[in-house]
Amino acid sequence: MEKMKRAERMVAVMQVLMSKPNMLIPLTMLAERFGAAKSTISEDLLAVKESMRCTGQGRLETVSGAAGGVRYIPEISAEEAREFLVNLAERLSSQDRVLAGGFLYMTDLLYDPSILRPLALIFAGVFREKKPDVVVTIETKGIPLALVTAEALGVPMVIIRHGNKVTEGTSVSINYVSGSSKRIQSMTLGRRALEPGRKVLVIDDFMKAGGTALGMINLLKEFDADVVGLGVLMETPREEEPKLVDHYLSLLQLRELDPFKGVVQVIPQNSYLSL
Repeated sequence: MEKMKRAERMVAVMQVLMSKPNMLIPLTMLAERFGAAKSTISEDLLAVKESMRCTGQGRLETVSGAAGGVRYIPEISAEEAREFLVNLAERLSSQDRVLAGGFLYMTDLLYDPSILRPLALIFAGVFREKKPDVVVTIETKGIPLALVTAEALGVPMVIIRHGNKVTEGTSVSINYVSGSSKRIQSMTLGRRALEPGRKVLVIDDFMKAGGTALGMINLLKEFDADVVGLGVLMETPREEEPKLVDHYLSLLQLRELDPFKGVVQVIPQNSYLSL
């Protein structure tokens, strides 16, 4: 390999780390890859670490010892997160997103990687200290957000389904009452999908009364799971729609939606902006 100048090597090291978020990379591997001494790589990492701190791109975590190394932890700065949520709330407050029946069109944003990544970094930043083993969601619209959040945390994702799937093997099903429609529905999780006793972070796209969230929590109890966090992208006002669950984090609030007047107002949650 051609000898690199220090600046070039630092950029290359940063690219390697950012391409493998949450993965512990031995210093020996970096030294061999770039043809440099481990002490030289260590000096490069100090500079990269400072650069990331200044730019808010994330942070480096070092693990000492023979089996140690360095891992890149993706993060988003508080200022960038606030600005992003304000802009997202403005986009969702557009009149052309109001659908007949009193629904808000969000699908295009929920499948947009440029939207999902900042949201995932926000959730990961809030819940990382809880050390979840897995991210759980229910089909279907919450899947992209949960998947990107799982990637930001470096853990797998599990999907709860509304019906039985032959390909899932034996499963556990429960009935729950939808908080919004008050109808009895069912949800299912395959036995092989989640090991007993895991620490779980639940992520979903929308919460009205919280019936679905409560159902997921009750289903996870059948797996002896420890639900360490519940995050939702958007909720209705708590004072207007009492929730069936407590201790959750929502990033946005659907403050007003009038399909007859074509009026919609989405605002960032003060509970998050104050963190």
